[in-house]
Amino acid sequence: MPLRKDPERKNRNHTGEEMIVPVRCFTCGKPIGHLYAKYKERIEAGEDPKAVLDDLGLERYCCRRMILTHVELIDEILEYSI
Repeated sequence: MPLRKDPERKNRNHTGEEMIVPVRCFTCGKPIGHLYAKYKERIEAGEDPKAVLDDLGLERYCCRRMILTHVELIDEILEYSI
């Protein structure tokens, strides 16, 4: 059966949330998932990414990498359903 676009599910996953962010850092295991929304909000407001990461308490470069390199592909994937 081919995949088809499902307009009702756009910008949501199966639980109704908008994004899937890693809950913990892959390297050190520190919880970081709750910080992504705050980071994104402040970056869109024009703040310096380094200052935002410092303010959020992300000091390790492994945790900073997790936030900086996250790409929200869920919006593109959810356009399709089986």
